[in-house]
Amino acid sequence: MDKDTTLEFYQKEAMLVEEKDVLKDRLKEIFGYSQFRGDQERIIQNLLDGKNTFVIMPTGAGKSLCYQLPAMIKDGLAIVISPLIALMKNQVDQMNAYGVNARFLNSTLSKGEITRLKKDCMNGIVKLLYVAPESLNKEETIEFLKKVNVSFVAIDEAHCISEWGHDFRPEYRRIKTMIHNLGDMPVIALTATATPKVQIDIQKNLQMEEADVFVSSFNRKNLYYEVRPKKETKKQLIKFLKENKGKWGIIYCLSRKKVEEIARLLNVNGFKAAPYHAGLDPDVRMKNQDDFLNEEIDIICATIAFGMGIDKPDVRFVVHYDVPKSLEGYYQETGRSGRDGLEGHCLMFYSHNDLSKLEKFNKDKPVQERENARILLQEMEFYAESPVCRRRQLLHYFGEEFLEENCGMCDNCVHPRERFDGADSVMLVLKAAKQTNERFGLNHLIHVIRGLEDEYVKSYGHFDLEVFGKGSDEDADFWKSVIRQTLIFQYLEKDIDNIGALKLTKRGHQFLKKPHAIELARDHDFTTDVEDEEESHERPPVNAKAYDEKLFELLKALRKKIAREKNLPPYVIFQDPSLEEMATTYPTNKEELAQVNGVGMGKVNKFGKEFLEVIEKYVEENDIETASEVVVKSAVNKSKTKSAIIQQIDRKIDLEEIAESARISFEDLLTEIENICYSGTKLNLNYYIDQVLDPHKQDDIHDYFMKAETDNLDAALQDEAIADYSEEEIRLMRIKFMSEYAN
Repeated sequence: MDKDTTLEFYQKEAMLVEEKDVLKDRLKEIFGYSQFRGDQERIIQNLLDGKNTFVIMPTGAGKSLCYQLPAMIKDGLAIVISPLIALMKNQVDQMNAYGVNARFLNSTLSKGEITRLKKDCMNGIVKLLYVAPESLNKEETIEFLKKVNVSFVAIDEAHCISEWGHDFRPEYRRIKTMIHNLGDMPVIALTATATPKVQIDIQKNLQMEEADVFVSSFNRKNLYYEVRPKKETKKQLIKFLKENKGKWGIIYCLSRKKVEEIARLLNVNGFKAAPYHAGLDPDVRMKNQDDFLNEEIDIICATIAFGMGIDKPDVRFVVHYDVPKSLEGYYQETGRSGRDGLEGHCLMFYSHNDLSKLEKFNKDKPVQERENARILLQEMEFYAESPVCRRRQLLHYFGEEFLEENCGMCDNCVHPRERFDGADSVMLVLKAAKQTNERFGLNHLIHVIRGLEDEYVKSYGHFDLEVFGKGSDEDADFWKSVIRQTLIFQYLEKDIDNIGALKLTKRGHQFLKKPHAIELARDHDFTTDVEDEEESHERPPVNAKAYDEKLFELLKALRKKIAREKNLPPYVIFQDPSLEEMATTYPTNKEELAQVNGVGMGKVNKFGKEFLEVIEKYVEENDIETASEVVVKSAVNKSKTKSAIIQQIDRKIDLEEIAESARISFEDLLTEIENICYSGTKLNLNYYIDQVLDPHKQDDIHDYFMKAETDNLDAALQDEAIADYSEEEIRLMRIKFMSEYAN
């Protein structure tokens, strides 16, 4: 190397060192970090050099910094395209806290706010502008941005571009055209989830085939993955949350209704929780998000359909109450746990019913989209039921190999399934794939192996193959599991160009030539005893088999004793269904007893002491799990209507007037009042009853209920002593009787 060349070389090296120092200085100055993580520095430098950049980096690995820091360094305005309004606000708040002028442009802004925003952008005040793709699609937005010095465009959640991904959004397909309209500038696309197929599709759509690609490991070593059968799910959930009391977490549900239900359930069970979904009033949704970020509440319940915009590093657990629509969605959602590098527990409740519901949602989609959704659900099913290390499965799905035998951080590794010698089974699967010219998917291979002559097997003549019917002694689920494990162990791979087709890898070809021992494991069986929660009630109905019969008899004896002492019918103390529930949930304190149907705190204070003593003694003697562990308290329905009724009765308003103001019939009002009374609230209706029932009628009906064995209305109407009285009169007196003696 001559003198001039040497000098030039060292000058370039010095410049690079200086640039790196500048980057680190700005990193420390703006964000307070001393070091970059992973590929962050290389990615940022690549963008600053004006090159198109494609980043695949897991949630929590610091994707946002890859465009936030360049935005501060480069002249002009950086545009960030993001699909999540909530995330925009969250990130803007964060950047503003760092002293960076970041803003967002979306449908939540008024015309006046948009005008002021545009003015600030054109004056160079704003450095970072978050834009929803729908807003970018508007002609006036494009015309405004043409007048601004745009430094680069960042496309966040870039997987939304791909039709093969888990969260496809048609408006994302138009982004390239929108960017083209703004002129020539570097583009950085970022995603936390991209299978090889999705990656290719993103690059092709954005015309970024030449872009520098940076792929970080998808392995989140600090996360524990667990799948449980969806059985007694509310009980399991409450128990799990009690074990994680004081920690922050997110619970994902399939529907808005379920989100609301679970949020209520958690609150009545002593947790601070709030719902979060697209159907909420935006102000309420924003407040709930802020309360979570500011630690006013511990748990957010959210729909999996609505992209969460919550960026909180110390989320300690993520629960999927319902099955997600894809492994990509699941990975992204679980990735919201443990972003600070500390512990994170990812729990999913799984049932086939959930998959069936998701399949129904897809039935009206176009054929290709429906097929894509079916394949994504199939991957979800494999993941849940597979006995293979869950970490290994996830990484394999994203094209990354995990070689450790036992990760020690998933339920399949901590509690391994039964294993068997699978060499012959793998051999048969590989032969089937080869003999069908590596053009077919899982189901077709299974049909060939099991000897099923469907229309495709017949049309391709695959019934003549040597492997046809060689695996007929095992069922389809067995072969599904074998094929899935063969994929994970990389003897087979998915054909990127032919969706669904499976082909042999180099390792697979080697195995055919030189077979060796392979251990496979048995799948989990989630087909038995899984409840359909959509059909079940808040509390499962108590039947003869469900409750502790011995305790029930003890409670009945106690009820009879107290009834004699107080000269009251036993049903007034507690009705049989209430005793059955006590013998199911074993309440041992006043709060737990008050949650039993038909009890309430009024009855607890009046009759509860002796019942609690009996239950506590029985629990201790028989070493039983108590209500504090197993009871799921249900939310009492105290609607505005009910509250208004109680208040108006306290003010002695005539019942006809109350019914009119509530816009319900008098009969419906009586039903509401009965429900209030039977939930343990004492009501004084004397002011009204004295107007409509003379004293002797009141005495007759009172005497009837005092002597009766039940408060059943039909039984009362058929009794000769009060046969002449109307149903309305009997109902009014029953309310009075129960309020006086039971509450």
